[in-house]
Amino acid sequence: MNLAGIDIIFKIAAVGLITAIINYILEKSDKKEIATLVTLTGLIMVLAMVVSMIADLFSSLKTMLALF
Repeated sequence: MNLAGIDIIFKIAAVGLITAIINYILEKSDKKEIATLVTLTGLIMVLAMVVSMIADLFSSLKTMLALF
C-alpha cells in the first residue's frame, strides 16, 4: 500500500471521528434529528471518497487492459 492509500484511510478515519464527536454532542443536547443528519452527511462523504477510488480503479484497469 502506498502513501496515497494510507492518506485515504486517515481521511476516512478523521471523518468518522469528527462525525462521532459531533453526533455525541448533539445527542447529549437533545438534538437527535440533527445528530442523525450529521451522521448521514459523514456517511455520504465517506461513500463519495470510496466511489471516487473505485472509479479510478476501473479507469486504470481499462487503461491497463486497453478496453475501449
